[in-house]
Amino acid sequence: MTGSRRNRSTFLPTITRRVRATVMSAAALVACSSLAAGCGVIPGTAGSADSPITVMTWAPWDTNATNKPGMPAMATAYAKWINKHGGLNGRKLKVLTCNDHNTSVSAAQCARQAVKENVVAVVGSYSEFSDSFFAPLEGAGIPYIGGYGVTSEEFTRALSYPVNGGQPALLAGLGKQLAPGCGTVTLVRPDSIAGDDLPPLLNAGLKAGGHAAATDQLAADNLTEYSTQSTKALESATGGTSSKEGCVVPSLGDRTDTFMDSFRRERADYPAVRTATVLGSVDQTEINATGGQSGPYEGSYITGWYPVAGDPRWDPMKKAVNEVAFGDNRIDPADAGVETTWIAYTAFKTVVNSLGNGEVTSDTVRRALDDGVKVTTGGLTPTLRWSSTDEDDLASVGLSRLVNASVTLQVVRKGVLVSAKKGFFDMTGTLESANLD
Repeated sequence: MTGSRRNRSTFLPTITRRVRATVMSAAALVACSSLAAGCGVIPGTAGSADSPITVMTWAPWDTNATNKPGMPAMATAYAKWINKHGGLNGRKLKVLTCNDHNTSVSAAQCARQAVKENVVAVVGSYSEFSDSFFAPLEGAGIPYIGGYGVTSEEFTRALSYPVNGGQPALLAGLGKQLAPGCGTVTLVRPDSIAGDDLPPLLNAGLKAGGHAAATDQLAADNLTEYSTQSTKALESATGGTSSKEGCVVPSLGDRTDTFMDSFRRERADYPAVRTATVLGSVDQTEINATGGQSGPYEGSYITGWYPVAGDPRWDPMKKAVNEVAFGDNRIDPADAGVETTWIAYTAFKTVVNSLGNGEVTSDTVRRALDDGVKVTTGGLTPTLRWSSTDEDDLASVGLSRLVNASVTLQVVRKGVLVSAKKGFFDMTGTLESANLD
């Protein structure tokens, strides 16, 4: 995502009307079904009971923008680990990986490769180019399970099965968390199509907590320093009449740390303010890289999708990584992408197990998901369940595929993300009241 306005929504799902999504999906199904037929293959077929179950995980790495190498690395490690322990229902899991290079062309190529390789699902992946990859997947009937939640289509497309609430849940949760303790709240966000949807979501949370709307401050998200923007944010946050400290909320994706570096230098000349942001803009990996306790995030409130990295519920994942991928520095168990991939594969395992001795294909996997198979994740998320027959609480605001609107509330203390409050907090009601038009 760049600071310029364009018609691709990243980092925050832009609300897409259901009619448009339906038309696009139908067109993609016709076009890509013809392609599959012309190639003479039946996409998403696992073959005989002795053949491996093939899936794909994609993400960008070695690029000048967002990089998520830990996600395909985690997927590969999961396959090694599950195969070492008997596989999925006795069958080997084969994981293909693909680098989407942060380009629409590569994202489409990854999707076409998935179709060509007859994968039964794309699992635990990251891409900002859902408008490029969903059409080929839908044409082949391949489900997209546990995407990172970075685009609007992940919460609208019929074959998407997200495991978290993406940025909508995070921002609503953050606003609700900040409302009681903040004076003026200033949101620093990208001057882009995607950035335009951040204020109403944060404001929905603030309103739910009885707080006024945030000051909306636009900034380019491709700058190398943010001294001017930091000064403006500090003036805004400290210029109100409230006796409470002002709060600054930077949400600039991968440039959030660049903003915070400038902010740390400028804030000494102003009254005390609090800072807060969301998972995806910063996680424990970023906190460590920017100085830990002495860094700019100390004391910041952060909303996340999952328990903090030090929570014992992550022990099974850490044990699996140590067992089969010890020394692979691409896999940071504290990285939100790695965590999402683990949860997505946990969900996929549950789906395969639900099929028993039946055939494992993209069609049977998709049918099991649509029929409402329940997925438990060892407490890392609430129970997940996707069903085409359930009443959709969030369809009215364009988030028809969002089934987990829960967030966790965290704070940075002594350089470590710890729980600010125990448990999950459901943002469904807050999101329903968001003004997203």
